[in-house]
Amino acid sequence: MDTENTLKTPVLVLGATSLIGGHLLERLKAEDLDPVAFSRRPPSEDACWVGGDLRDADLAEHLPVAATVFSLSPIWLLPGVLPLLKARGMARLIAFSSTSRFTKTGSPDAGERGVALELAGAEAAVETWCAEHGVAWTILRPTLIYDEGHDENVSRIARLVKRFHVMPLSGAGEGLRQPVHAADLAAGALAAAHAPATRNRAYNLVGGETVTYRVMVDRVFEGLGKTPRSLPMPTWLFALVMRLAKPFYPGATTAMGTRMGQDLTFDSGEAVRDFGWSPRAFHPRF
Repeated sequence: MDTENTLKTPVLVLGATSLIGGHLLERLKAEDLDPVAFSRRPPSEDACWVGGDLRDADLAEHLPVAATVFSLSPIWLLPGVLPLLKARGMARLIAFSSTSRFTKTGSPDAGERGVALELAGAEAAVETWCAEHGVAWTILRPTLIYDEGHDENVSRIARLVKRFHVMPLSGAGEGLRQPVHAADLAAGALAAAHAPATRNRAYNLVGGETVTYRVMVDRVFEGLGKTPRSLPMPTWLFALVMRLAKPFYPGATTAMGTRMGQDLTFDSGEAVRDFGWSPRAFHPRF
């Protein structure tokens, strides 16, 4: 795909210290685009950095001029700052959301249902505002994001495995997953920014392989150099274990067990067609 001279500069990366941020900054710099990073703390990569938070009252005084904006921050923070970004020159927006807007709508956990509502509402607000103000938008919805040692999905499993040498499963763990690496998402975001076909469209971005939850866990064991030791258990027992574990692992919820048996899969065919989406298979290495 020919991407030469299709991305307008200057380039701004919101949420530059997110999982995807470092990978995206590296790719932008490799194309000599010299991005400006916006985040609460400096990124680990050598980049021009502006410190701040999208919720700051004086945000307008700190935002740099930018024609292309990559938003890696929670998308529900974006609608309120779109007028400020437009005033600083934004003509092109690539924003990350999540497939959680679909998968968590029926969650037994009220907090998760709230997240799904926020994601859906923010996406609609972004699309509407950009259409009314002449900003070309693209929304990217990843499935389960991982980046070895840094994420709270796959790497959380790895931490549990290293501590307990076994991973409990609710039922047989037959629900399907499509883990996607943060580095692949950075490459995809840049490709989407270059491709004219992605303007005013949303895409679900899945990993290069569909595996069961149990296989995903087994691959984590292998990535740690360990023999897989999953422990299937009745759903009621797993729920009890999660309740007991919550004081030590605040992210532990009974909804986690419910989802282990659910297929959380999506299709990225349109992303393949429009900007050559081609992520790696799931073989993490820690």
